[in-house]
Amino acid sequence: MEQDVRNPFKRKEPAPRRQRLGVVQRVERLAPHMVRVVFGGEDLADFAVEHADSYVKLIFPVPGVEYDEPFDVAAIRETRPRTEWPVQRTYSVRAVSGGEVTVDFVVHGDEGLAGPWAANAQPGDELWLTGPGGAYTPGDHAPWHLLVGDASALPAVSASLERVPAGSVAVAVVEVHSPAEELDLSCPGDLRLHWVHREEPDPEALLEFLGSLDLPSGAPQAFVHGEADTVRAVRRWVRTELGVTKDLLSASGYWRRGRTEEGWRSEKRDWNAATETDDAAAGV
Repeated sequence: MEQDVRNPFKRKEPAPRRQRLGVVQRVERLAPHMVRVVFGGEDLADFAVEHADSYVKLIFPVPGVEYDEPFDVAAIRETRPRTEWPVQRTYSVRAVSGGEVTVDFVVHGDEGLAGPWAANAQPGDELWLTGPGGAYTPGDHAPWHLLVGDASALPAVSASLERVPAGSVAVAVVEVHSPAEELDLSCPGDLRLHWVHREEPDPEALLEFLGSLDLPSGAPQAFVHGEADTVRAVRRWVRTELGVTKDLLSASGYWRRGRTEEGWRSEKRDWNAATETDDAAAGV
């Protein structure tokens, strides 16, 4: 019987976590399409993260709906109709320091839910959150590190680069719309950073770019996150061309072109199955 090889970086729905109230402390526009919100407050005084790709679920009440106190998402789901359930959005934790939690938001005008909220957030605004979840941290058990993502994954890429072991080579490839979206990234290791400017996801073009790079030898520890179809294509490439094993791979679609978050969430199980099919077809 074939051995069941588990992927330690595979994201799983976490067990119920403490619900915390975050109070906006500061808001900063990092780039034309990136807003940083720093949360604080008593509930976050002991908030801590373990993994570089740690994330929280932000909870947005339905406008016009009054909820009982204390606000409890689990109780609401048990007693209220689905139309009154608060909406949750998953965001990477960019940093935690001194009882403050930093979250960076991609903002495209009035599109979406969390982005417009962040663009209009003011100190004193409140938002409930749960977490953290996460599974990936750069280690010293691979000869080098590869991180590939788009703007949605940029906060996680940034946080992960800061935890690359000193002296290790880290190759980061990040797709953003324009040079105006580029951020200053730091890394204790030898950072080789490549910005790719593209308005829309193009998996084939990204694969061509990756194939043109002069990469270090050996199979890296790889972090591949962002648009789902692009992630799937890059995942196939790192598995087959770079020889990345499952235990050295963290790959997840944060979103999918043409889908709402709810629509993408309903498809994600099929996407996960498709990546397993890719592995079987490639014999890896």
